[in-house]
Amino acid sequence: MMPTTRRATFRAVLAATAAAVPLLTRPVRAAAAQPPAAAREATLFKNPNCDCCEGYAAYLRQNGYQVRVVPSHDIALISRQQQVPQDLEGCHITMVDGYTVVGHVPVGPLDRLLAERPDVRGISLPGMPMGSPGMGGPKVEPFTIYTIPRDAAAEPAVHAVE
Repeated sequence: MMPTTRRATFRAVLAATAAAVPLLTRPVRAAAAQPPAAAREATLFKNPNCDCCEGYAAYLRQNGYQVRVVPSHDIALISRQQQVPQDLEGCHITMVDGYTVVGHVPVGPLDRLLAERPDVRGISLPGMPMGSPGMGGPKVEPFTIYTIPRDAAAEPAVHAVE
């Protein structure tokens, strides 16, 4: 369970962004047989000056994703359009198969998201944790990946701990 202050922050951010019209989402298809990961296309929006985002794109490519990188100085705007709670923001946003993936999410939880097709907006590994895909250094703690709920009143849940 999230601390009260984080919960209040999530609710405030979600309420403020509930009216925003997501410009980059595609409708989520009904659950069906998914193509192999090698056929999955991803679009990664990143600050032009951020090298770790390029590292994450390379990591996805190594794991069978076709990644198009789009430099943008509007990552905060894209986050609002995708209704990403402020506490779940990261340095880049990846759109893949109708989902928003924020930050340096390992491919295991990403593949699980795409296989299970839950009714969420996406998933996030907030911040830039050391040792995560695309980041340097050793992994110093488990990565907690949260869901980004579709419902502005819902709280993010833990999607995976890696």
